[in-house]
Amino acid sequence: MKYWRLLASFILAMVLFLFPLSAQAASSSSITRSAGNDELKGKDYSGQNLVGTEFTNVNLENANFSNADLRGGVFNGSVLEGVNLHGADFSNGIAYLARFKGTDLSDTVLTDAMMLRSTFDNVDITGADFTNAILDGQQVKKLCVKASGVNSKTGVDTRESLGCR
Repeated sequence: MKYWRLLASFILAMVLFLFPLSAQAASSSSITRSAGNDELKGKDYSGQNLVGTEFTNVNLENANFSNADLRGGVFNGSVLEGVNLHGADFSNGIAYLARFKGTDLSDTVLTDAMMLRSTFDNVDITGADFTNAILDGQQVKKLCVKASGVNSKTGVDTRESLGCR
């Protein structure tokens, strides 16, 4: 009896060693450049649940993410020119090397977001909540020039959340 247990354990170990299971993310969806850059331009994601979705090296020009749930989402190396993020929740998100130009970030929740090496040109941040968000110092100074309003969901003042003086 002991011999059979030992043999079964050895066979199971060999099977797992020779045919390991592949590791996969539990519930992450990803959109990369292979998805076709042009088909994402102007796309309507408004009000959608996009928790944990990754947008990597894509052009999202003029896309609509208004009131979308983007918690924990990623915009890595993506173009967000003319994008509507009004009222979206991007808390705990990552925007690395993202280009926000002419973007509507009004009333957006960006708490605990990591937005290093991203640029913010001609953006509307009225009522945006940047509490504990990590941005490059130069970008914070640029945003503080136009920061105003209070976020309707969190009640946090935009200037205060950016640490403006």
